[in-house]
Amino acid sequence: MQNDELQIVTSAEFRAEVERNLTRDAAAVALDSRVPNARLVATQVKYLQRAARKLPSYYQARAVLPSLAFEQSSSEQCAAHKRFEGRLAVDLTCGLGVDTLYLSRRFERVVALEHNPTLAAITRHNLSLMGASNVEVITAEAEEFLATLDHADLIYADPDRRSSEGRKMVCLADCSPNLELLLPTLRVKADRLSFKLSPLFDLTEARKAFGADADLEVISLGGEVKEVVVYISNLADSPTQGLTTATALGLGSYTATAEERNGRADIGSSIPFESAHYTHLVVPDAALRKAGLVEGWCRQEGLDPRGPYGFATSEPTTPLGHIYTIEESHPYSPKRLKPIIGRTIQLIRHSFPLSSGAICKALGAREGAGATWAFAEIEGKMWALRLGAINNR
Repeated sequence: MQNDELQIVTSAEFRAEVERNLTRDAAAVALDSRVPNARLVATQVKYLQRAARKLPSYYQARAVLPSLAFEQSSSEQCAAHKRFEGRLAVDLTCGLGVDTLYLSRRFERVVALEHNPTLAAITRHNLSLMGASNVEVITAEAEEFLATLDHADLIYADPDRRSSEGRKMVCLADCSPNLELLLPTLRVKADRLSFKLSPLFDLTEARKAFGADADLEVISLGGEVKEVVVYISNLADSPTQGLTTATALGLGSYTATAEERNGRADIGSSIPFESAHYTHLVVPDAALRKAGLVEGWCRQEGLDPRGPYGFATSEPTTPLGHIYTIEESHPYSPKRLKPIIGRTIQLIRHSFPLSSGAICKALGAREGAGATWAFAEIEGKMWALRLGAINNR
């Protein structure tokens, strides 16, 4: 959004026009010559419709939603999950202000930095609509602001992970601000630090960058990893301890200590895998898989960890995975499977050497509404298991 459009989108007349067209198809609004500023109205209609689920507070307030800032923002469910409180919080990377909004509900005062003046003005407008009167949004770079900061209870950052050409960046050194470079300064400027990283970020690399004492949390929503969050506490009575947590929002969490995480090699079963021994298969939530906590979690839940899955001899009741009955199991052989697999299948594959496309091609099937089959490589052998759903959330 350009600076000259800011006065238009925040005007009462424009907001009324958006309200009148809010239930229409955005593409139709853009082509409607009767709608003043049709292109701008259509953009707001499009993103407000999406915000009804991702950013309900913004939807209810009819906030201004620039396209790029909306796409890069946290969902409110993820923002609400971050449990901090205190006097002063600093958000080094305000953007659309979703995390800032939730910080404002737990801190007496929040200072949020946004280097883009137009986006900063939009965020001030939106936060005002939502009643966040204790937030100061300033236009400044992180390094410049930190030089003037005395001390904060919390410094939070969600670094910009897009290059000037729009490419997604994963390496910390390429993101803005460079948290690795700033970390020594940040550690002395706040009691606690928290950083949101890309869901693609490797947890081993995160520990190298932020130290063995940092706690890491992988957060999923609807079975999809949304965030990797780093927590660092300098408080003597509650220091971070190198914990790793997998959280499926609305379902639950599993946490492993550094010792438990490093001892995973002793967890697996020494009994050779026999598929006929098991009646149920559990597909652990994506957060558990991303965090590398499947084996320890399976053991806690009374499941036998085999490859990426948990197996059971009776019906399990865990909330952090999809639970299936095992209807039949076969060594993976396209020649033997073709006659029984059907023309369409619902396919589950984790840690399997063949892609979904390669499996379907070999079996002469396509992904669709047929029976559910899971494919796994266990103890060096490939398996195909036909499943029946019990708790397929």
